[in-house]
Amino acid sequence: MGWIADNADDILSGAPPAPPAPLGFETGQSSVSGDYREGNEDSLYASSWSAFVADGVGGHAAGEIASATVSIRLASMLDATEGRIPGEERLRELVAIANSDLALRVRMDPALSGMATTLVGLFSDGERIAVAHTGDSRAYRLRDGGLAQITEDDSLVRELLARGAIGEGDVSSHPLRSVVTHVLGGDPEDAAALHVATEPARRGDRWLLTSDGLTDYVPILDVAETLAAAETPQEAADALVALALLHQARDNVSVVVADVVELAETPEYRPAFGGSAAADPASARTF
Repeated sequence: MGWIADNADDILSGAPPAPPAPLGFETGQSSVSGDYREGNEDSLYASSWSAFVADGVGGHAAGEIASATVSIRLASMLDATEGRIPGEERLRELVAIANSDLALRVRMDPALSGMATTLVGLFSDGERIAVAHTGDSRAYRLRDGGLAQITEDDSLVRELLARGAIGEGDVSSHPLRSVVTHVLGGDPEDAAALHVATEPARRGDRWLLTSDGLTDYVPILDVAETLAAAETPQEAADALVALALLHQARDNVSVVVADVVELAETPEYRPAFGGSAAADPASARTF
């Protein structure tokens, strides 16, 4: 038996095959202060090519300003390419610039000294996805029904675990579990410590970016089931936040759910903000 080529006309005419459609994201997002916090120190951003969550570090000055400053600055630079970043080196440069804005804000207002934020993000160039993070905000990937944690927390308890000082069962209840070892706080070394890993984009994958307000309170099996059951990214994001509130999360909760999909060559650029970056973006601008 022979075979039928879908592009038979192109083959016969000698025309080169059409390039594959670029892969980007269909996103859904939600950010809430929660029932036990007056303000929201989280920020988020989502577009067809990139998405990220930033969590202002609790216990430090002006966490909401830190997360919004980094988010707004990074988003403003992404605007130039409609969210698309050509490679890891450029991604690191943009994060370093956003991080330097924190130092500028402190010079302008010394009362902000000590502010800092985590960052976790996805960035597609159409073929590959870069996962960048610092701090304890996480990226998960749902593939073929299985949920995998892609990032490793920059936290004191993880360092203690690696040294064998505590066991895996001690992590969730350890009194120092909220202490992070790397964040963006304006020092150039903060940006240099950014973790970046790349992998081929795969259509059908569902990604989750989240602050610790979700993962500190909701069992990961429940997170996996909720992600898998939701029909759309927005339904998944809404369901995860509702689940965190049901578990009486005592922190801000922010999530971005991103499905890897084929995009038109020039998809409509409609970025979305959430959390403190959406509340008053102008207050976070230094440019």
